[in-house]
Amino acid sequence: MLIDIGGVFVDRTRVKVSGRLVRKGQEIEATLGGALERATGAGATAMPAPPPLAIVYEDDDLIVVEKPAGLVTAPTPESDRGDLLDQLARRDGGPVFLVHRLDRPTSGLLVFARSRDANRVLAERFVAHDIEREYLAIVEGTVADSVATIDRPLRGQRAVTHVVARTALAGGRATELRVRLETGRTHQIRLHLTSIGHPVLGDGEHGNESSRRFRPRPPRLALHATVLGFLHPLSGAPLRWERPWPDDVAAWLATLRTEVST
Repeated sequence: MLIDIGGVFVDRTRVKVSGRLVRKGQEIEATLGGALERATGAGATAMPAPPPLAIVYEDDDLIVVEKPAGLVTAPTPESDRGDLLDQLARRDGGPVFLVHRLDRPTSGLLVFARSRDANRVLAERFVAHDIEREYLAIVEGTVADSVATIDRPLRGQRAVTHVVARTALAGGRATELRVRLETGRTHQIRLHLTSIGHPVLGDGEHGNESSRRFRPRPPRLALHATVLGFLHPLSGAPLRWERPWPDDVAAWLATLRTEVST
């Protein structure tokens, strides 16, 4: 099973044939992790199969998808099977290029390229931060109005997150934020909000003990890529999409909105 899902490498090259002969001195690496548990249905972290692909927009150069929580964006050392990029490539039967990623527990809008020219232009725009990206997040506690920009490096790289709107929830025990990315570092929003004492609810990796005890318990990580906008990489036409919270978080959020302070 580990070979089938792409978790085995010989001399740093992924192999998918179990009967392959190896030579003396070759390095064999097996990567174990969550992908194996999800593929076999073993363990408490096993997740149900993702829903059908939600295509938001497509043309000859682009595909914009609303990724569900729980789906990996692209191949990892653990697996190259069943991720979003793999599903799109199988659906199209042609090349699909990864432009950017969302964490597995995060839902929301992602763009993939269908042509090398589109991929090149979009990659340059992401590097130049010439892409509109806005997220919804529900965090622990009341976020003060004075928090407008979080400018803290991550792993030695500049990282900037802007808080553009906030709504108090659950009698002040939580806050719904709209945040805009100026840079795009791995786990940037989650790490930045935790660093100011307001972790994203449902974040078992970067949250704190009090956020893990929050009730009602969130159905998953309360983070959603709600807005994606840019100029078309070939035609230059302005493109922008916005998607609200998916149903799982929306139902939980409705309960928080009805709670008042005591």
